[in-house]
Amino acid sequence: MEYLVLDDPLKFYNLMLSDISRAKRYVYLETYKFANDHIGIKFRDALTRKANEGVDVKILIDSWGRGPVSESFFENLIRYGGEVKFFEKIKMNSDIFTRGHRRDHRKILVIDDEISYIGSMNITGYNLNWRELALRTKGEMSMIFRKVFLQNFVAFNPYIIPNKLTFTRKIRFGSWELIRDVPSIPLQRLKKKYAQLIKLAENSVVIETPYFLPGYLLRKSIMDAAKRGVDVKVIMPKHSDVRMIDILRNKYLGILHKNHVKLLFFGPHNLHAKLMVIDNDTFSISSANFDYRSFRYQYEIALIGSDPDVLSQLQDHINETLANSEEFNYEIWSHRPLIEKIFEGLLVPFRHLL
Repeated sequence: MEYLVLDDPLKFYNLMLSDISRAKRYVYLETYKFANDHIGIKFRDALTRKANEGVDVKILIDSWGRGPVSESFFENLIRYGGEVKFFEKIKMNSDIFTRGHRRDHRKILVIDDEISYIGSMNITGYNLNWRELALRTKGEMSMIFRKVFLQNFVAFNPYIIPNKLTFTRKIRFGSWELIRDVPSIPLQRLKKKYAQLIKLAENSVVIETPYFLPGYLLRKSIMDAAKRGVDVKVIMPKHSDVRMIDILRNKYLGILHKNHVKLLFFGPHNLHAKLMVIDNDTFSISSANFDYRSFRYQYEIALIGSDPDVLSQLQDHINETLANSEEFNYEIWSHRPLIEKIFEGLLVPFRHLL
């Protein structure tokens, strides 16, 4: 199999569109956001052309993340036989603050049992200057992603999604492991898997995430690893696109720093990659953020493996991220304005929903 790590959105979109243009049998796309902008229109038109050629085109988009995109946006694609589903439309009811957060956050593209993509990137021009992360695979693994996509596409009713534990089973393919997660307080497979991997770390842990709000289990795992001498680095954006999360995460940085966790802030723009590498031997590329909401409320997916070629490419990606990051300054943090500390405290009760 062939693997390619991508972190530049423009290169990612161009390669994706090129792969779609060569599709002969099917194109299956699952995404959180599909925008009505120049990137979204390019993808819609490319997918419409394939549907018109008789290629089987199926798209699953989250109803929250879709923005202004609706069935009418895909009118011609549907007319040519393409299928579009919108994941769980939001209902105004007493459970909106929890049920409404149960989103399909997965990002998958599968083409012709040959090419697959998994990672952090949505279909939108909004993130063209962000630092992202996706893995393109060419080979037999695509058949696994096709199976996963079709299960999701068939199971997800447009209006209400049952919590189907069937679709959380791990899938193994050689040395690879594909983990699916569904909204569940007791289950949280990804969180438990990550905690297990961190506990087994002997030399290093690197985490890249746009939103860093780990619950107690993960905070303890990270701090315990650092205290036993593991080089633990957490890289997050200096300023993400969600200001409230930036404010709340600051509450936890001091104790992590005191327990020898190295905190770094990516400066040029938003870091949106979702990556974990353990001992430069095992990696996870996923759709999940390192926060309560992803692990507790959202439908997520992670690809875990130990391929040397992928690890080498990921190390190049990490080195570039680090070169554009600055270290956490405890003195500045400890003297942050009182108003920030007040807002941190006010946001704590809402940490599961941010």
